[in-house]
Amino acid sequence: MATAPNMNLADAGARAAFKTMRDGTEDDWKIIGAEHAKHQQERQPDVIMEQLARLGDMQVGFRADQLTHSLMCATLARRSGASPQEVVAALCHDLGKAMSIPNHGAIAAEILQPYVDDYIYHAIKWHQHFQGKYYYNHMGLATDMREQFKNEDWYAFAVKLVDDWDAPAFDDGFECDSLESFRPEVTEVFTKPKRMAG
Repeated sequence: MATAPNMNLADAGARAAFKTMRDGTEDDWKIIGAEHAKHQQERQPDVIMEQLARLGDMQVGFRADQLTHSLMCATLARRSGASPQEVVAALCHDLGKAMSIPNHGAIAAEILQPYVDDYIYHAIKWHQHFQGKYYYNHMGLATDMREQFKNEDWYAFAVKLVDDWDAPAFDDGFECDSLESFRPEVTEVFTKPKRMAG
């Protein structure tokens, strides 16, 4: 029987009996639901922390690597009195870069979407256009792309996210809080999905 790479069946927990979804029973789906919930509670915060740590290997031309940048951004958010969701948003706003730089905002937003309020989701998804105020002119793009969102209820938070926390967070000498210090906020946010993504 073929299994997923690195999957230890002894550690896999309860498993549904079906080999194709067409044959799934109510009992199968109860098992799956329970195992998903268990993973959410026991493993999801670690998954996020591990992916954030991977950003430490990404310099991509800035003075600070992407993990340090994320920690600075989250430290600035925390010190400004931001909510746990907002601190996690600041910490994870560039998490998508671990998979793809060009659409990293959309990837990070989708990772966060089941766990955060809508205003955070939209701000993360579009944060690059808000950053464009500072550098899009150097790439032949308009620097006012954020203005298309000025009537959205999340606009003010996106401005705060970028102008107060993200844009200033490239100083490799900044004394930022450690990744591990953010575990309580990450755990609070990522163990309690508000809804299914979509």
